[in-house]
Amino acid sequence: MTVQQKRGALDGIRILDLSTVIAAPFGATLLGDFGAEVIKVEMPGVGDPLRNLGPYYEGEGLRWSGIARNKKSLTLDLRQEKGKEILKELVKQSDVVIENFRTGTLEKWGIGYEALKEVNPELIMVRVTGYGQTGPYAHKAGFGTPATAFSGFTYLHGYPDRPPISPSFSLTDYVTGIYVAFATMTALYYRDCQEDGVGQSVDVSLYESMFRMLEFLVTDYDQTGHIKERSPGLSGHSAPAGNFLTKDGSWIILVTSSDKTFERLAHAMERADMLTDPRYHTNSERLQRFDEVNGIVADWVKTKTKDELQTYLDECGVPMSPIYSIEDIFNDPQYKARENIVEVKHPRLGKVKIPGVVPKFSETPGSIRDIAPDLGDHNDEILHGLLGYSEEEIAELKAQNII
Repeated sequence: MTVQQKRGALDGIRILDLSTVIAAPFGATLLGDFGAEVIKVEMPGVGDPLRNLGPYYEGEGLRWSGIARNKKSLTLDLRQEKGKEILKELVKQSDVVIENFRTGTLEKWGIGYEALKEVNPELIMVRVTGYGQTGPYAHKAGFGTPATAFSGFTYLHGYPDRPPISPSFSLTDYVTGIYVAFATMTALYYRDCQEDGVGQSVDVSLYESMFRMLEFLVTDYDQTGHIKERSPGLSGHSAPAGNFLTKDGSWIILVTSSDKTFERLAHAMERADMLTDPRYHTNSERLQRFDEVNGIVADWVKTKTKDELQTYLDECGVPMSPIYSIEDIFNDPQYKARENIVEVKHPRLGKVKIPGVVPKFSETPGSIRDIAPDLGDHNDEILHGLLGYSEEEIAELKAQNII
């Protein structure tokens, strides 16, 4: 796949991405995929730390290509007065600022929301922190893994007789990035489509992004006082559910989230007797015998290979999937048909594969128009082309380490 040149749904929206690492930048990338112009503002000579985050190949940080596509890199020292002045010039011509400095940092530098709103009253600022802009923890350093633990998510994962398990990748950051994109679009819709629409500041926190998904814990504890303990898979929702080992030694996951789905599975296992047995005929009864029911399914799964099971259960309408490695994903025809993995040019590695654009729009599909930029790639384009600085002025800014 070569970089595409298409008009996107967000064409004409300009976003200043002041953020670093994953959560907020990922949100900006999602918006960039659908046509927004994203100007990534980075510290001169340093850049976003994500540029140098592992894994690596031939000295290149491999995460950068996927998370920084469709962005323009402008180096700008926001701590210097001239840097702040240039930022305000950009804000005048932009719709959104996305930032994830620790609470109060931009205010200390004189470029917080109130200051930037003075130069652009219609500005939307999306602010990402670990614990939010308010409350007793507002000024704490916020990173994804501690925020995941604080949200209640980590407590649920692992085995009861072992320590809790954190996600093996930056799950909370990516989930928060989706909230960043959602919040930006909601604020833009209000500003541009409602009669009383105005710009506003949006407060997004890492821990709240995860906590919002745990409503089943909240009401259960409120009404019953029950504290859900950790388990290695789905529990407390439906039975059977979990990981099962096939005849050929492959792991699959199978769930029956409704009695109708269990009915299909029972027929597939030739255990229609379970549908009238009072011990198993409803989900509430099966949940009381979770290990027993899972054991019945496990014994049956062991009689079939992964491929046999997949074909058979697909025909029966029972939701099941092999547990894929990234190698499995690369070889799967569904991923290929959906263009979930695409190849783009890289300035040093030649070509790299990165995730494709999701979701799929019928009229205004997202696209990968630009590869992830090198540090300061677009300084001249932005400073000269957008703001009107001369070559001499740009050279002076560079000499003063402002850009």
